[in-house]
Amino acid sequence: MRIRYIFGMAAVATAALIFSFAAPSFGQNAGGQNKGDQGVGQGIIPPPPGQNPGQQGQFGKGKGKGGKRAPSRPTPHGPDGHVLLGPLPGEKGVWNGGAGSTLFNNGRGGIDNNLVNAPVNLNIADVPFQDWARALYESRRANNTADDPHVRCKSSGGPRLYHTPYGFEIVDIPEIERIYIMGVGGPHTYRTVYMDGRARPKDIDPTFHGYSIGHWEGEKLVVETTDYNQRFWISREGPPHTEYLKMTETYERPEYDTLRYVATIDDPGAYTAKWSGGWAIPWNPNDEMYEYVCQENNRDAKHMYRGEQ
Repeated sequence: MRIRYIFGMAAVATAALIFSFAAPSFGQNAGGQNKGDQGVGQGIIPPPPGQNPGQQGQFGKGKGKGGKRAPSRPTPHGPDGHVLLGPLPGEKGVWNGGAGSTLFNNGRGGIDNNLVNAPVNLNIADVPFQDWARALYESRRANNTADDPHVRCKSSGGPRLYHTPYGFEIVDIPEIERIYIMGVGGPHTYRTVYMDGRARPKDIDPTFHGYSIGHWEGEKLVVETTDYNQRFWISREGPPHTEYLKMTETYERPEYDTLRYVATIDDPGAYTAKWSGGWAIPWNPNDEMYEYVCQENNRDAKHMYRGEQ
């Protein structure tokens, strides 16, 4: 079995996520045109107040070494016409985890990666925290996220799943009208999205991944989730949430090599208004899921557990 260490991997994952964010239309082949990598000639407009000014309104185009990358293939579609969010039949690949991607600009350097984060991301001062929630967030940041349940091998719900190193895979099974989202790093659990148009059941027991019902809006997968427990962080920055959390997530694949992910947080227990954030995720065609045991060979208890074993 391959052994990969948990701590210190952020630099590797971030280096793999050197993105800029020109916005190609759905199904567009990048065509080798890289002017958008420097934001040239793409019709970029300044972000509205409260957004991260470093992003310049760009979202969803990756670069390779030297500031360039090979042209991407077009967006793949299945027999039913819906976008395929995984590899083509007979191929392999996973979506990379982005350790530097965030739901909002923390304003402190650290884990921010403005080259991949979405234009809708707010600056930290503009996130509509309730007072207690902002204080808790500040406490978590002051502790260098040492309290993050993820480093204690707890399952990661919502956006936290998608910036976990070593990536994830999205498996669509039309025959049973379900989509499974499987993460590698962490406890190696999976999430179920029901696509059969069912009504949301009553009296659902809260879980790490909640109860997710999805539907297609053209080329975009929209997933609405409720009934989360409070035993995880919704993202690695540590924004709090409560039992009232309802999350709406969108997934778009504007080209083969890019997944656009945006989450809208609606939690009247912790915030005074809805807010959104997300990032672009690159495709890794050369990797596939493997066994990852979160508890195994963890040698960084000093940082992750404040010295506690």
